[in-house]
This record gives sequence, structure tokens and C-alpha cells, in this order.
Amino acid sequence: MQRYPCKRRRGVARRRKEGLSRPYVSGGVTACDAAGGQSMALRVLLVEHHNLVRQGVAALLRGQDGFEVVGEASNGHDAVRAARDLRPDLVITGITMPDLNGIEATRQIKHHLPSAKVVVLTMHSDGELVTQMLKAGASAYLLKTCRVDDLLDAIRAVRAGQTYLCSEVAGLVTEAYLGRSSGSKGPDGSALTPREREVLQLLTEGQSTKQIARQLSRSAKTVEMHRRHVMQKLQIWSISELTKYAIRKGLTSLDA
Repeated sequence: MQRYPCKRRRGVARRRKEGLSRPYVSGGVTACDAAGGQSMALRVLLVEHHNLVRQGVAALLRGQDGFEVVGEASNGHDAVRAARDLRPDLVITGITMPDLNGIEATRQIKHHLPSAKVVVLTMHSDGELVTQMLKAGASAYLLKTCRVDDLLDAIRAVRAGQTYLCSEVAGLVTEAYLGRSSGSKGPDGSALTPREREVLQLLTEGQSTKQIARQLSRSAKTVEMHRRHVMQKLQIWSISELTKYAIRKGLTSLDA
């Protein structure tokens, strides 16, 4: 393996009797049907900032039949490089990571490797984040509080061409959509270009204009232009407020 720095749900009747909410699964053939016709090991790339979580998921998958963990990455840039080099079938990723967050990493991975399925495993339950990840190309979204069976169900679902949202976040997508439709106010990060979002993250992680220019292989003047555009589009005029915005949106964290 290269490193870079389930069981099915119970029946509907029983769920209703026990008062349990259900995940959202849509599209494609059923996961059970697909699993029956697929025998090759699923090549998996794990992307997670926290080593303990990443290694735990890796150990879980290695203990299951039909999975091969081909690589691991702890930030978005390494994830994109690993995806291009290793060409996995499945990417399991977090959102908050240093240098390049999971949203932007997912966009780039899907651009270079459209066939790869992306499963999000995160602590963030914000409806707008769920929507952004789905728009970026993710096929499943789960919280880190989910059960092992939930993760395996999600993998089976996306392998079968379905979209899977865990029960805790399924309703949030509708709420986020209704909030936008009703004209809710506030900075709209969807107006930012991918490069502007990348500059925003690096700025809020404390990097200077010169450092960002070196990392992105751009001139300092170009980085300053992106910075101005970010502030204009978000109507936020200080780095401290940009940092608060980025943390709320899951683009960065205090320990990134």
C-alpha cells in the first residue's frame, strides 16, 4: 500500500415500529444485486487529517472481504496526487484538512478520475456542506458517529451507482435548499471559483501572500487579486472574519 504525507438495514416495518429514521438511498440498481455480481476487490484511497481515524478505517476495511486499501493521504493535495497515481475505485475522505479541503480535493479528483466514487466521512452535519460535497462529486455522506454497518451500506450503495446520505443529514439537504430558495441572507461561498476557495483556505490557515504564491505556483500579484475577489464576493473585509467564515463552512479548522 502506498502512503502520501455491512450488513443490510432491517425491514421497513421494523424500522417504523422502533421509530428509527432511515438513510436516503437513490438511483442505480440495488446494492445487494450489485454486490452479487462483483467479485474483484474494491481499490480504496483513504483521505483523513487525523491519523487515528484514517488508520481505524483502514483496519476496518482490511478486515472485510472485497476491499484493498491502496493508499492513504492526510491532506487534499496529497489526496489528488494519490488518486491520479493509484487510480482507486473508491475514495473515502474527510472535509476539514490542511492546504486543500475535502470539497476542493473531491472536485479535482473527480475531474482527473470521473469513474472514482467518493464517500464523505466527517463530523460536519451542516446542510450547506452536504450540498457542496454532493455538487463536488461525492456519492455518499456520513457522519463519524455512524455505525460500521452504515459505512459498509454506503460503500455498497455508491458501488451500485446510488447516492447515500446517512439519516442524520438527509433532511439537512432539503433544509439548505429551502433556505436558499426563501432568499436567506449571508455570504454565499458558491460564488467563489475553485482557485479563490483555495486561496481563502490558505489565507485563513495563516499563510502569507508570498507563501501562497509559492505553493500555488502563481505570482504574489495574482494571489492578491484572488484575495480581493474573495472579500468582495463574501463581503468580508478582514482575515479574522474570513477565518470565522471558513471554520463555519468546514473549509479549515483551528488545528489545521
